[in-house]
Amino acid sequence: QVQLVESGGGLVQAGGSLRLSCAASGRTFSSYNMGWFRQAPGKEREFVAAITWSGASTYYQGSVKGRFTISRDNAKNTVYLQMNSLKPEDTAVYYCAASTVVALTARLSDYANWGQGTQVTVSS
Repeated sequence: QVQLVESGGGLVQAGGSLRLSCAASGRTFSSYNMGWFRQAPGKEREFVAAITWSGASTYYQGSVKGRFTISRDNAKNTVYLQMNSLKPEDTAVYYCAASTVVALTARLSDYANWGQGTQVTVSS
């Protein structure tokens, strides 16, 4: 089991940037692939980005590709989501999650451990 705590959310104007962090407890963090998801009001939770346990491979949802960057620091037990060129439609609660599935995956059910979420609001 790994416990996850997100931080770094806030209010930003369109075109601005934010960096989200997800701190993990437990000595097995480096064995998990990690993902970021988001949920806007009235909508289902959706995949944003994922990264392999080593950081060697990443995977993005099409609407964030080129604007968002997922990375991790296994020495710090932390995964990051750098968000640039933010748009009002990026407004959501952002969650990090951990998966033991070998391949990178966008499926919510492949992620067994979730954080509590951090709010990102982008004003127009």
